[in-house]
Amino acid sequence: MTSFRLSLFALFMGASLQASAATAVFAGGCFWCMEAAYQDVPGVTDVVSGFTGGTHPNPTYNGAHTGHYEAVEVTYDPDAISFEQLLMLFWANVDPFDAGGQFCDRGDSYRTAIFVAGEGERALAESTFNAVQGAFSDQMVVTEILDRAKFFPVEEYHQDYYIKNSRRYKFYRFACGRDKRLKAVWSGTRWREESQRLSTAH
Repeated sequence: MTSFRLSLFALFMGASLQASAATAVFAGGCFWCMEAAYQDVPGVTDVVSGFTGGTHPNPTYNGAHTGHYEAVEVTYDPDAISFEQLLMLFWANVDPFDAGGQFCDRGDSYRTAIFVAGEGERALAESTFNAVQGAFSDQMVVTEILDRAKFFPVEEYHQDYYIKNSRRYKFYRFACGRDKRLKAVWSGTRWREESQRLSTAH
């Protein structure tokens, strides 16, 4: 194969791979926990922890990240899993009624939000928001739906934390009361059932 044909082939393959991948950004409190929620889901190819939504030009975990949310950027194959299904996973992994943070993590950076790119994603996010609010009419859903902003991956130490430091992560998650609260909110609902189905659909 000539170098010209090789170049065309590489260009085609790159375009094909790019066309089959999409990204979504969610803030659900501790990004370690949100990374764990999405990482092994069929159709998801990568999950990166980071910050988004604020104005600080270079947010870091141990430095300034005022105004930013702890978030995850999920890369996925739309032919294998839909944005709407990613939203089902999102809701089942957060407490949408907590305006002050998530579980034991308090403060603005731990608030919940769905970051949307375009009107299609916004419409789906709003539809699921309304469905959750309708199912919990005695409580107020405070999760925000915001336009996508620049995503800043956090330091490497925090990537795949639940794998690299599994014992510490499990202790933190238990002590924080995350699973206990998630079960209390979502047990018996279609969000939890669909989330469990997606997470085990290998």
